[in-house]
Amino acid sequence: MADAADVGAPRTIVITGASDGIGAAAARQLQAAGEHVVVVGRNPEKTRRVAEEIGAPWHLADYAQLGQVRDLAAALRDSYPRIDVLANNAGGIFGERVVTEDGFELTFQVNHLGGFLLTNLLRDRLVDSGASVIQTSSVAAQRFARFDIDDLQGKRRYTAGAAYGNAKLANVLFTKELHRRFSRDGLRAVAFHPGAVATSFAGASEGPWRFMYTNPVTKRLLTTPEQGGSRLTFLAAGTPGIDWRPGGYYSGNKPARTNPLAADPALARMLWERSAEMVGL
Repeated sequence: MADAADVGAPRTIVITGASDGIGAAAARQLQAAGEHVVVVGRNPEKTRRVAEEIGAPWHLADYAQLGQVRDLAAALRDSYPRIDVLANNAGGIFGERVVTEDGFELTFQVNHLGGFLLTNLLRDRLVDSGASVIQTSSVAAQRFARFDIDDLQGKRRYTAGAAYGNAKLANVLFTKELHRRFSRDGLRAVAFHPGAVATSFAGASEGPWRFMYTNPVTKRLLTTPEQGGSRLTFLAAGTPGIDWRPGGYYSGNKPARTNPLAADPALARMLWERSAEMVGL
C-alpha cells in the first residue's frame, strides 16, 4: 500500500499500447500533469518517438507473442519498484481468424490474454503499490459479443466483429473478477469505453471495420485520440472510490451499462480460471 510520504510525489503509470492512438494521447496528458509515465508499445519506432517526445522511458512487447509479455513483466519489475497505475490498453481488431504461435486466436490473445498475463505477473508489485488497473474495453462488448465460454478461440463460429466484442467483454469480466479477488488487498480495477476513436488500431481488419476507421470521410465522425485518451487519463489521474467506482465500467467519464453477461460472477470466475490455465499461471 502507498505510504503517506508518497502523497504528492509523481506516480509511476505504465500504459500499454501507448505508441499510438489513445494510449499515446493519455501518455502525453499524464506526463504533462507531472506523472512518471512508462510507455509500452509494439512498434519500436513509434514507441521510441512517443517516449522521447515526452521524456519517458519505454519498453517493447508484441502481445501476439506471450513470451514478450513475460519479458515485459520482468523488465517492469526490474525497473520500477512501484507501479501505481497499470493501463492495459493494448489491443486491436483483426480480419480472418489467425492462431498465434502460442496456440490462441489472435484477437483474444492480444486484447485479453496479454493484459491478463501481464497483470498477474505484476500482481504483487501492484498490490504493494495500492495500484489501479485500468482496462480499455469498448461498447463492442455490448453490441457485437457472442460470448461462449466453451468457444473462447472462435473455433466453431468466428467473425472479426464478434471476436473483438468477445475480447472486450472479457476485459470487463476480468476487471470484475480482479476487483472481487484483490480489492481487499488494496488493488483497484476499472474498465472503460474510450469512444469510437479515429486511430489506426483497425488497420489490420477488413470490411466495414477497416472502412470506418481508415476512410477520411468516416474518420471525421469519430472521437479524436485526445478525447479518447482523456478518458483513460481521467481514470489514471483519479482517486478510486472518489472519482470512480472500483469494479465499475465507464463511458464518457460516467458509470455506464455494458453487456449483461458482465454482471455474472460465475462467468467472470470461469473466464479467469480458463485464462490462467491457458497462460500457465
